Parts: sequence; C-alpha cells; structure tokens
Amino acid sequence: MGKQESEENMNYWDMLPEGCIAEIVSHTTPLDACRVALVSPAVRSLADSDPVWDKFLPHDYRQLIARAVENQPIHQLLSASPSKKDVYLSLADHPLIIDAGDMSFSLDKRTGKKCFMMGARALAIVWGDTPRYWRWRSDPGSRFGKAIELLDVCWFEIHGRISTSLLSGDTGYTTYLVYKLATRRYGFEHLPLEITVGIVGEESIKRNVFVDPEGEVQRENVTTPGRMDLFHNFRAAQPRPLVASSVNAGSQNPRTRKDGWLEIELAEYYNKEGENRELEISLWELKGQHWKRGLIIQGLEIRPMGGK
Repeated sequence: MGKQESEENMNYWDMLPEGCIAEIVSHTTPLDACRVALVSPAVRSLADSDPVWDKFLPHDYRQLIARAVENQPIHQLLSASPSKKDVYLSLADHPLIIDAGDMSFSLDKRTGKKCFMMGARALAIVWGDTPRYWRWRSDPGSRFGKAIELLDVCWFEIHGRISTSLLSGDTGYTTYLVYKLATRRYGFEHLPLEITVGIVGEESIKRNVFVDPEGEVQRENVTTPGRMDLFHNFRAAQPRPLVASSVNAGSQNPRTRKDGWLEIELAEYYNKEGENRELEISLWELKGQHWKRGLIIQGLEIRPMGGK
C-alpha cells in the first residue's frame, strides 16, 4: 500500500483526543452529530454522549417537561433513565402537551429549535363559547384531542398570544393556522382572512390568506344564507379595526400535513436572543355581511423557518 493510499484511508477522527471530539461535535447541530456518529464505533459513542446532546437540548427543557399533562411518551421514557439523545428524539418525535392541554411543545429535529402550537382552547375566539356559532368536537386526529368547529358567523375574529421568551433566541419563525374544512362549508371561497402577526403594541406584519383551496367549486355547490338577524346587523354596524390588505392575497396555498390536517403560512417573525415580550397572531374577516361556516381549528403553530 502506497503512502498516498494509506493517508486516504486514515481516520483522522480517531487521532483526536476523546474530549476534543465531544467538544467539536457539541458545537455543530443534531444532524451533524448523527453524521459524525457513522465514522466509527469509537466516535459514535462520543457523538451520542450526554455532554454532546445536552448542548442540543433547550436550557429550559426540564421546566417545559414539568408543565406537561400526565401519561405522555416522555414520562415513560424518563422512568427508564434515558440518555440525553433519547430525550431529544422523544421531544422531536412526540409533541409534548403542556399547560393543562392548551399548548404543545416540541423540538425541530434537524436544529433543536423550539416549536409550539397554541391549541384552540388557548385562543381568544369571538363568540367561541356560544354553541350557536361554534362547537367543540372530539377529534382523535388532534394532538389536543379536541378541535373547535365554526357553525355560522359573519364576524370572524381569533387572537393568539405567546411569550417570546419561550421561543429559541436569534431564530426566524413562521406562524401557521392548522385546520380542516368541513364538507358543508361556505363564506371563505373568495373572502380572505386578514392576518396580523407582531409584538403587542407595535407595528405588525399584515397580509391576506385564502383558507379554502376549492373556493370556486364550493361556491357553485353551496347556497350561502343571505338574511342577517338582529344580532348580526348589530355586529356589522360596529366600528372595526383597520387592517391593511396585502397585494399578495391568496399567493400562499394551504398544504396537507403528515397528520392529515391542513396548514397555511401566516407570517414570519424573528425572535432575538433575550426577548421577553408577547407575540400576537390575529385572524379576521370583518365584512359583517358574509356568513361563514365549516372551518375546524386545531390551533396556531409557531416553528423555525424551514422546519417541519
């Protein structure tokens, strides 16, 4: 074997001190650590070690686990003295339901950045507690076990707030509405939802989105009620927030998620390190004369840009 061929076959990782390898890997990403683990059995044991994967876990992951409801996969795992890598993968693969079932927390598997979904019960939904207009329904496909279904309103307004201190620092996030459409639906065919996303008390990002991908067909097949009762006439006459229309309305289409729900991108937000303010996500349709029905909402999700 020649000298050049010998050098090409040499494993330089094995020449490094063990502590040096672990330190190098801990400054990469979870994805890189998994790749490095393929080099050799010796390197794998270091790349999979607790000191490495502890760096990939959020500093507050223990506090978030403490907020979890009972009988979730993470609880079974913790009872078996798992490695830090096992904890990481569990939080990436199984969203953790926290805060009495109102919110979920998970990790983006590639980066370790934190992801959250505000369930429908965590949202402020105008007339959401009135059975005539909205109803709660059991849904085994929802990570929260329930979803809220729009029965009939002309004043559509939803708000969700989350502390930016929960999010990963120096990270770009994308916000999503996670929902389904009932077979019988109307009102969203050609009317967009008006979206605002931003810090409470400051200027927000504003745009419009269409949540019904079959709007043209749906309008032909459904007759929308045209009469407004006294309640809706009253609501229609009230002053409404001024929300700028986006010239790109409808440019973002809903897509089907792996869990079978639809999601539509709302807006992006960059969270600076050390931020501790409230991020508000709002959805409106306030024309006051168009009845709407058939939107089934699981929640509002916030996850790192490019994450899944």
